Amino acid sequence: MFSIGELSKQSEVKIPTIRYYEEIGLLAAPLRTEGNQRRYDYAGLERLKFIKHARDLGFSVESIASLIELQEHPDRSCLEATEIASTKLSDVRLKIKKLRALEKELARIAKGCDGTNVAQHCYVLTCLADHGFCEYEH
Repeated sequence: MFSIGELSKQSEVKIPTIRYYEEIGLLAAPLRTEGNQRRYDYAGLERLKFIKHARDLGFSVESIASLIELQEHPDRSCLEATEIASTKLSDVRLKIKKLRALEKELARIAKGCDGTNVAQHCYVLTCLADHGFCEYEH
């Protein structure tokens, strides 16, 4: 059995987050001692590690709840889990695409600066002030 502090250390999840996961039902309410201290079993630790890993991968709390629901019904098809993972993968790919466009735009703006002083002309500031529509080409 683990105290909440031990569970936190073992899982690398902060105590307030553990309490939150209990509150929203991702993590089952633990047994309590006569002194009302939480006591978690190994299954609770494994569930918390599952939640943490899923959060680290960017899954929403709602998606994790769906995955846990599937986990609790091993006779069901895993197609829903695959769909959840595929949706997350699509989201990540879209973010990567946006980040690449952002990288390209920032490189363009940074490259356009010729090092003159701000009062004469600063390409970066001009581009930002013009919302990306620079009058000056370098």
